[in-house]
Amino acid sequence: MAGSIGKHGMTELRPKVFGIAGWKNSGKTGLAVRLVTEFTQRGYRISTIKHAHHDFDIDKVGADSFRHREAGAHEVTIVSGTRYAVMHELRGEPEPSFEEILARLAPCDLVLIEGYKREPIPKIEARRLESAKREPLAPHDKHIAAIAADHPVEDAGLLAVFDLNDTVAIADFIAAAVGLGRPTK
Repeated sequence: MAGSIGKHGMTELRPKVFGIAGWKNSGKTGLAVRLVTEFTQRGYRISTIKHAHHDFDIDKVGADSFRHREAGAHEVTIVSGTRYAVMHELRGEPEPSFEEILARLAPCDLVLIEGYKREPIPKIEARRLESAKREPLAPHDKHIAAIAADHPVEDAGLLAVFDLNDTVAIADFIAAAVGLGRPTK
């Protein structure tokens, strides 16, 4: 983790991050899930951030937490013996920045980012023949470090190219790219 001095004079640790970018149906989620599984099996503590471009809900209509939010609660926290979740209602406030969301995560070895294709973070571009758009992102984004595709890639330049399903090789690449050391577990 890289350290920086925060507004209260304390060292703030920014976790290692690596993104997965691509158009809708490009294979981002499948790759993210496989990478989480791979890194977890290697003993790393992995967190993820997924950016959604639309209204979403993780609550079920009628559930107590849903009713709390609907009543106007700013934040609703659900806690059990196996997990907890915090839902924060923006209620017209702007979407929090990537860095604000990253700062809310508990310490971990690596944060995999799905989406946020415009953030200045190292990332791999996912490409599939069935994706919504086929326009390459790499030529316009200097932060793309590699391409993972389900088809031959002709426009990679000097970028590494992986088969979209070669999870082990992609995980090895990410680990080297971010300088992932020994697992903290």
